[in-house]
Amino acid sequence: MIYVAMSLEGVSPEDGERLLVRPMEQELRSIEGLRKMTAQSSEGHASITLEFDAGFDADQALSDVREKVDIAKAELPSEADEPRVVEVNVSEFPVLSIGLSGNVEESQRVAIARRIKDEIEGIAEVLEVDIGGDREELLEIVVDPLVLESYGIDFATLFNLVSRNNRLVAAGSLDSGAGRLGMKVPGVIETLEDVMAMPVKVDGDRVVTFGDVAIIRPTFKDPEGYARIDGQPALVLEISKRAGANIIATVEQVQALFDEAAGMLPEGLKVTTITDQSEFVEDMLSELLNNVVTAVVLVLIVILAAMGGRSALMVGLTIPGAFLSGILMIWAVGYTLNIVVLFALILVAGMLVDGAIVVSELADRYLHQGMAPREAWLERRPA
Repeated sequence: MIYVAMSLEGVSPEDGERLLVRPMEQELRSIEGLRKMTAQSSEGHASITLEFDAGFDADQALSDVREKVDIAKAELPSEADEPRVVEVNVSEFPVLSIGLSGNVEESQRVAIARRIKDEIEGIAEVLEVDIGGDREELLEIVVDPLVLESYGIDFATLFNLVSRNNRLVAAGSLDSGAGRLGMKVPGVIETLEDVMAMPVKVDGDRVVTFGDVAIIRPTFKDPEGYARIDGQPALVLEISKRAGANIIATVEQVQALFDEAAGMLPEGLKVTTITDQSEFVEDMLSELLNNVVTAVVLVLIVILAAMGGRSALMVGLTIPGAFLSGILMIWAVGYTLNIVVLFALILVAGMLVDGAIVVSELADRYLHQGMAPREAWLERRPA
């Protein structure tokens, strides 16, 4: 699956479908191997999800999509942002989601979530951490129109004053004979005091500053999504692991980090585990172990009752030995265990049981016919 994202500030869903989605669909529909194409349009944003046939060359598909997107860009509005092409990798989906909720101020909750995010991303097995429900911080400028009118200042002048002063001007270089020194005119706003002390107008012997006509206060951008747990506003940490990393070990390290930070979190902040993929993997491993143990025990009982202890011991060692050999072979070629491999190992347990009983019974018959033990176990043709 490949995801194409497009954005145009302020565009309505209907106009986004007409101006962004249709031109892109027209080019993408001719790509070879494309099985399904789904488009969505919302305010200021549009996206297209491409699903290719199973087994199709992923690199070729990604190259074809990027080529078609480059062609379709000429049909998009000039104000639109650069389209983004992203390959959807299931292995990078979040393996652990943890919610931070409770009766805590939003600014404090956001600060804690970002601090925890930095700590989690310091774990080698973690690929990235995304904060669901987070909002970008900004400074809100509140201007009193009556104050502006009393000083004879209009809003456009005030706006241009801020934008034109927040610049870094390169002024060339100065050659002193011993070397060359770069010159600049610093004007970048770095602190709140820089804004508040900025002169707006000179009235007689008095300088009117920005702080005399406006109030600046910290706030957040309007939310694009919401996260709630038990009716309380929340932030959700979505943690993805690196490809090939052990999911159980990764989750254990993240949980250990939260255990260490529990004593430093403010009262009223509740930590909730929403999804944990490692639990599903542990259940499958437990199921695999139960199947192997059950298979060995049942086969031992049957073989012991029918052919004696020697044959039962050989078969009892063969079944776990076959599983161990398979896992070692997977490790030797550089592959990792995943859901498909675990399911295959569970499925093959029944085949091993059936094969062990049949082969053992046939070998026992050959032994009774006078064959040597080695020949009896290696012979596969029925007598």
